[in-house]
Amino acid sequence: MAYTQINPATGKKFRLIGAPVVKKDAKALVTGKPVYTDDLALKDCLIVKVLRSPHAHALIEEIDCKVASRVPGIECILTWKDVPQKRFTMAGQTYPEPSPYDRLILDQRVRFVGDAVAIIAGETEAAVDHAMRLIKVKYQVLEPVLDMHDSKDGKILVHPEDSWKALCNVGADNKRNLCASGGETHGDLEAAFAGCSHIVEKTYHTKANQQAMMETFRAFTYMDVYGRLNVVDSTQVTFHVRRILAHALDVPKSKIRVIKPRIGGGFGAKQTVVAEVYPAIVTMKTGKPAKIIYSRYESQIASSPRHEMEVKVKIGCDDNGILQAMDVYTLSNTGAFGEHGPTTVGLSGHKSIPMYGTPKAFRFAYDVVYTNRMSAGAYRGYGATQGIFAVESAMDELAAQMGMNPIELRKKNMVRQGQVMPAYYGETANSCALDRCVDKVMEMIGWDEKYPRKDMGNGKVRAVGLAMAMQGSAISGVDVGSVTIKVNDDGFYSMTIGAADMGTGCDTTLAQVAAECLDCPVERIEVLGADTDASPYDSGSYASSTTYITGKAVEKACQKLIARILEIASGMLEAPVEELVFASDHVEWPKEQKSVSLEDIGTKSMCGNGCALEVTESNTSPTSPPPFMAGAVEIELDKETGHVEILDYKAVVDCGTVVNPNLARVQTEGGLVQGIGMTLYENIQYNDKGTMLNNSFMQYKIPSRRDMGNIQVEFESSFEPTGPFGAKSIGEIVINTPAPAL
Repeated sequence: MAYTQINPATGKKFRLIGAPVVKKDAKALVTGKPVYTDDLALKDCLIVKVLRSPHAHALIEEIDCKVASRVPGIECILTWKDVPQKRFTMAGQTYPEPSPYDRLILDQRVRFVGDAVAIIAGETEAAVDHAMRLIKVKYQVLEPVLDMHDSKDGKILVHPEDSWKALCNVGADNKRNLCASGGETHGDLEAAFAGCSHIVEKTYHTKANQQAMMETFRAFTYMDVYGRLNVVDSTQVTFHVRRILAHALDVPKSKIRVIKPRIGGGFGAKQTVVAEVYPAIVTMKTGKPAKIIYSRYESQIASSPRHEMEVKVKIGCDDNGILQAMDVYTLSNTGAFGEHGPTTVGLSGHKSIPMYGTPKAFRFAYDVVYTNRMSAGAYRGYGATQGIFAVESAMDELAAQMGMNPIELRKKNMVRQGQVMPAYYGETANSCALDRCVDKVMEMIGWDEKYPRKDMGNGKVRAVGLAMAMQGSAISGVDVGSVTIKVNDDGFYSMTIGAADMGTGCDTTLAQVAAECLDCPVERIEVLGADTDASPYDSGSYASSTTYITGKAVEKACQKLIARILEIASGMLEAPVEELVFASDHVEWPKEQKSVSLEDIGTKSMCGNGCALEVTESNTSPTSPPPFMAGAVEIELDKETGHVEILDYKAVVDCGTVVNPNLARVQTEGGLVQGIGMTLYENIQYNDKGTMLNNSFMQYKIPSRRDMGNIQVEFESSFEPTGPFGAKSIGEIVINTPAPAL
């Protein structure tokens, strides 16, 4: 289904923006072409695996690798004595990273069950597995801190080392087990609560959960003929990988090239450089190609799941239901290392409190603490998911206390277009269709007929729930998107990007933006990337940034390229540039009724030409316009067993202008399924020694399509003036409504 929309700049209908264009890589993927990292790895690669700690907290006293090293086919075994001792972070964030430098490639101190102890590389998997069993490690077992409530200023330090450091002032202090700490207050909170006639104060707890992408963590590495380390990597952050590896390996960035093939899912997990350093150090040490393929077991116990958070919410309103004050405190468990710890926690308040535009005062405070559990990282929603669950649940409880329909309470208080959002860095909601999203989803779910519940008379009850959500579009003032576009001698275009298509279809949507600008079919746009040697710099595909940030870079590049095309056509037609008109596959000189084809212009650029038909443009934004969403669910609850069956889930999204409705719809459906899984099925659990119990899909349950009931997604578009053709983001917001709605 196409969404016919008008381009405000021309007053005409868009040709390709809003069209359900098929993904450029669709045929290759469904026919099983070799496109993923392991498909492309050299057949004689060394196989790399990691020996992992059985203890949550320990010091390695001795490692005996003598017998293991004599196993036929073993190339090398590396311990903490054999690798650089420079601390770094695996967080794929723009430099300087807010996440502390608290890791080593291999450390004498292990900090969670699954932490890396040794790296084994060999010619076959069987040889590596055999050698791993022969390595003897003597540990001094230490007492761990497993509960995040015991961490801050506790007696056990997760990072007692003096080499720990924080590059940014995020309130981190390793001697207090703090990865980050801070907050802000707006208005007179005490006075605002004093004026409330109804107050709810509750604590909400969200567990960690895994991204569970189909393609596990993996990378393969080799040295090229110039003595440079090449990394073929399943990653969302190609350029960040280069910087992180250069720092960890203690080599210049110029000596590393990172190439991203197709990615079999990421959801934020691959914004953390979980596995790449292990084959990289093996190749650096041996000169031989190497690869690592995480098993599902490793991806469960030693990866980068969502941060466990406890969110305390206090909200109050007057007799009319108008919110007066909001107070949110978040305690976040970053685990053994601080990847994304200081940044995820901010979204728990900055993406939940601003959904409501009426409070006179708010406070948001947080602590992010180290524990001896697997370190957390980025996961779709990135802290907003946890905060929105808490705030929206508190709103429902406030409505119940007042005897008010929870939708009525939301309508009285929700942010609306044109309002300033103090809790969202003072930004203005220049594009906001949240009110229309709520109205539409109420109609779709049949709220008025079904609320609050219906007793089925058989021990089961049917009920409905609704939640709102917001997110952002890139990190304001930080993220950078860039593209290079050139005209080839046959008149088609090549567009090189640094953004990482991880199944989201950004290769296709960015091509749609280019084709709209250049007035040509999408098939005339060939998309290449991402490759740190060939692509222009791009922060990467995270923070819901690609369509908004990189899409605008495409728009800017196309405008500059058209000017270059007109410049060459001017010489060919002997016409003033200002009298020429770019018209899809040719340039016209209306005054003299002459024209020259784009094919001829491309060919001309190859001979006697001083004007390159190639441009590179970058884009960043001082603002991060939020997309908005409303989601509503109908469930059937068995009162005797507690079993919940989802009958219906309706969602309406405001992502600005919808660039590709098919891709936007499957993005939304996928996010809803993940949110439902987080709420009803997924639950990372540890025993009292810090060992994870859910180390496979037999124990860690993710929902299948059969668990979802009926899902229906619609769009209620606004127009974002700073986005490409009015577009905002959609990637993350879609996971945020299931938990509070359910």
